[in-house]
Amino acid sequence: MNIIISNANNQPIYEQIYVQIRSLIISGKLKGGDLLPSIRNLAKDLRISVITTKRAYDELEKDGYIYSVAGKGSYVAEKNTEILREAHLKEIEEHMKSIMQLASGCNLKTGDIIEMFKIISEEE
Repeated sequence: MNIIISNANNQPIYEQIYVQIRSLIISGKLKGGDLLPSIRNLAKDLRISVITTKRAYDELEKDGYIYSVAGKGSYVAEKNTEILREAHLKEIEEHMKSIMQLASGCNLKTGDIIEMFKIISEEE
């Protein structure tokens, strides 16, 4: 599992870990039942505090992405892919609402935003 921590990122480190592991689960790169690195090993590999790693794992468990077995470790939870998809769609909608609010402050119309999106997606 390749997790990259950026000090230049405004997100807290635990959140960066959370987002990256969640993305690996949603994309199917981590499957239900897969064993995650131990909290200690991940902290050591990333050169961060065990407390930070534990917080990321706690958040993932709270949101149902992983589960822990005492003395054995943390595993990827079996998830309904449709529920995961819905969660992502909701997140996209929230981002779109934020974009619309920012755009209205700049007098941008929907067509302008769509054009910007097309240009950005062509660059990717």
